[in-house]
Order: sequence, then C-alpha cells, then structure tokens
Amino acid sequence: MTSCLSSNNEKSYEQRTAWVYLINLGFYFIPLYFMAGQWLKISIAIGLLVPFIIGYFWAYNSSKEQALKPIGLMFLSAIASSFVTSGAISLFSFCCFFIGFFYSLRTAILSFIGLSILLLVIDISMGYTGYFFTFYGMGICLGVGVFGVIEQNRQRIKRQQQQSKDEVANLATALERERIGRDLHDVMGHHLAAIALKAELADKLIASGKIDQAQQQIHQVSVITRDCLSQIRHTVSGYKHQGLTQTLNTLANTLRDNAIAVSIEGTFPKLSELMESQISLLLTELINNTIKHSQATHCTLCIETSQDWLKLNFIENVPVKTITKGNGLTGIQERVTLLHGTIDYQLIPHYKVSIKLPLSESVR
Repeated sequence: MTSCLSSNNEKSYEQRTAWVYLINLGFYFIPLYFMAGQWLKISIAIGLLVPFIIGYFWAYNSSKEQALKPIGLMFLSAIASSFVTSGAISLFSFCCFFIGFFYSLRTAILSFIGLSILLLVIDISMGYTGYFFTFYGMGICLGVGVFGVIEQNRQRIKRQQQQSKDEVANLATALERERIGRDLHDVMGHHLAAIALKAELADKLIASGKIDQAQQQIHQVSVITRDCLSQIRHTVSGYKHQGLTQTLNTLANTLRDNAIAVSIEGTFPKLSELMESQISLLLTELINNTIKHSQATHCTLCIETSQDWLKLNFIENVPVKTITKGNGLTGIQERVTLLHGTIDYQLIPHYKVSIKLPLSESVR
C-alpha cells in the first residue's frame, strides 16, 4: 500500500509539472518573429498549437496502449504547421520524444526513418535553402527521441527496483509472521498442553471425590496460566521495542532513497507503548518535513539517555532562515506536549531540532 501511494504521489507530481516542458515551444515562436506582416500564417501557426497542446497533455497522461491517438494528433498538427513555419520542427521533436518513450527501439528507429523522409518531402515542397529543414529537423528529432528512449529505460529500471523492494518487504513480512507464530508456539504450546492435562485430571479427581487433590491441580493450572501470561507479555514487549527500531530503519532508508545521507547515534532504551508510538510518529513527521522542504544532503539523529531524560537531536547540514509551523511541526509539538517534554529549534549554522522527554515511572 505504501509503495502504491508513493507511486501515485510521484505520478501526480509529474502530471502537475507537465507544462514545464512546453517551454521548449519557444523554438516554435522564433521563426514567427521574422514573419512580420504575414498575419494569416502567424494566426494559423498559433491556432495549430491548440490541438497540439491538447494532444501533448493527452499523451502525457496516457499509457502505452492509449498513446497512439494523442501522438497522432500532435503529429498531424506538426505536419499542418510545417507549411506555414519552419518552427514545426519543434512540434515534431515532441512527437519523437513520446515515440521513444512509449514504444520499442525498433519502432522508434522505423518512425525516425519515416519522419526523415517526411521532412525531406516538406523541405522540397516548401523550397527551403540547402535542405536545412530536413537535416536540422533530423538532428533535433533524433536527439529528443534518444531522450525518450533513455527515459523509458529509466522508468523501467525504477519499476524493477520498486518491485524488488516490494518483494523484499513482503518476504520480510512473511518471515516476521513465521517468527511470531513460532515464538507463540514455543511460549504457549507446552503451557496449554499442561493446562489441558491438569484440568482433565482435576475433573477426574472431583468425580472420584478427591477434592483436595483436585484443588491442588486447579492451583497449578492458575500458576501455569500466570507464567504463560508473563512470557507472552515479555515476548510482545520485545516486538514493541523492535517496532520502534524497525520504524527508525525504515525512515533512514526513506531519507537515503531521496539522496539524503543519514547517521544514527545511540539507541533507544526500553520505553512504554505510548512513548514508542509517539516517538515513531514524531520522527516520521520530522523526516517527512526534511524530504519535502529541506535542501539538506545529510542528517544526523542523536539519541541520548540518562536516568530521567531521553534527548533526541535531529540535525541537518544546512541552515534555515525561518520556521513556518505548519501541520508537520504542529503535530510534533502536540506529541512532545503529550509526553510532557520540550522542543527547541536552532536555525544556524545548521538546522537542529532538540526534543527532551521525561523518563518518569509513569511512562516507562
């Protein structure tokens, strides 16, 4: 689920920034600047951008199976505009990028050959000097098409890496379930067998009128039950502590995945369930803030413990001008307050968040 949400968020971000690449249409307008007075041609050239841009956003949000129609619309717009402006080369280059991105290398090469022939035909029919339209267009379209192929391979490798991470996570989950099942079997198996045996024995003793002996067996059942419960609590406590450690490791890997190095100094002591859950959440919010808003390339988390206090220092290797307390920092403050702790911020020379939490008997 997490990887799915991450993938959806990333796709949403790419869709929101699709317009940025339209800046390259600036090359389309350069020839129009030198067509002063040819208002009809200029109007036609600008008007043809409407179906082209529609096709562009359509293709940008399409899958491979859906990409043919929007690319075709872009291609027809480019052909039509080539009869009024040489800037149509810019439109053809967009088409080549999507062809390189969506289709196989063989299809991309065949499409490039076909486009080269088309450029030559347009060049001859328009009477351009020195075949500049053909050769310049071929060079631009080839270069941009190669970028499309490279982007396709990058996305494929990224999907494979994400799939590998998901498989590792699923395997780790399966192993953890097996470990929990094995631990519970080891803890409870012989205890439950002993309880069943002694309960049957007590039942038989009661039936035969040996009440005192039956009471002894029932007392032993009570002792075994308390011992079993104690061992279960101990086992679950071990899971809780590992849960905080696992959360910290996951957050560290998230930073590294976003090209931010991380160092962790110190370890957590044994904590109450409340402290573990709240510390996990506030660390998650701290690191999410770093990923979203910071320019840091390295972070350090220092964990210091004394008899009465737990201190957390989260340090980035960049300064911060000002702090805007949005939902993230507000949530951190609320969690620190819940644990009766304090939080301080340092902006220079490095951004530092210092959290101090009491280790009173009530929260251990």
